[in-house]
Amino acid sequence: MSTAVALPHTLPIAGFKDVYNVAAVEHALAELPSSANEALKSIYERMIKAGGTRFTVKPSGVPAMDTLYDELPNFHEALDDIRKQLALCTSSNDALEIQPMLLLGVPGIGKTHFGRKLADLLATGFCFVSMSSMTAGWILSGSSLQWKNAKPGKVFETLMNGKYANPLMMVDEIDKAGGDHQYDPLGSLYALLEHDTARSFIDEFVDIPVDASGVTWIATANDVSRIPEPILNRMNVYEIEVPDHAGAMRIAASIYTEIRDAHAWGKQFPAALEPVLLDRLAGYAPREMRRALVAAFGNAKLAGHDEILIDDLAEPRGARKVRIGF
Repeated sequence: MSTAVALPHTLPIAGFKDVYNVAAVEHALAELPSSANEALKSIYERMIKAGGTRFTVKPSGVPAMDTLYDELPNFHEALDDIRKQLALCTSSNDALEIQPMLLLGVPGIGKTHFGRKLADLLATGFCFVSMSSMTAGWILSGSSLQWKNAKPGKVFETLMNGKYANPLMMVDEIDKAGGDHQYDPLGSLYALLEHDTARSFIDEFVDIPVDASGVTWIATANDVSRIPEPILNRMNVYEIEVPDHAGAMRIAASIYTEIRDAHAWGKQFPAALEPVLLDRLAGYAPREMRRALVAAFGNAKLAGHDEILIDDLAEPRGARKVRIGF
């Protein structure tokens, strides 16, 4: 079911979509034996209470993206393709469809920052999954009730607990995915990255079909050789380069604004950093810029001034500067 509705005071257009069939959940709950897993019973009850309908959102027109191009100077190719896909869906009643993306590049150059910015642009939910820190193969697809400590996967949880049928899911460092020898941690992506098969995705724990076809997928990796070819064939692949010095200064300015605007205490600081500070921050990868700036805000407060000075920018712990070539 899909019904169009305008969200007040926002530019995106919203509709409704059923991500699972409540009647099917009610039937599954009624069929559970008395000895059934209590966590599964609780999830079925929550699914019934929440209902299966979620928002779908898309911009009402091709959004202005000049700011993103400025803030993400090393992602222009990816932004170009996103802009084309937005132009297609906003000129019709079609749902938003962004082709799955794989961002290749060294750690810390802003891939996660890009994902969050894209979620903001699309005005939808955001879920981040780090494959390098997950040894369980079922992190995306859920685990079978036969396993100890079984539970649902991130895809089901995001659709069940979120407001949106078309959230953005970012799978970080898929080339470092680990798991036991009996389970491929990327196996569920074969179905999830295909629009038709994603319509009836089944989490192994919940065992109820879920429509995950609206999910926007972004994956990141450092080493493309460790990613199975069928996964690569399902994604648009972008090689993300380290930004030049001028681009790195723009990224630093964006991160400063983002941190400042996200906190009440940030309003006590100037709206922009001095060029000398941006110049120094440009020597760090975006990930280290964020750490250095958070520390600098704290150092400034401890020193009794409401602006970041050059002495407040200490070297991030354990960090190495990124060398920018000219």
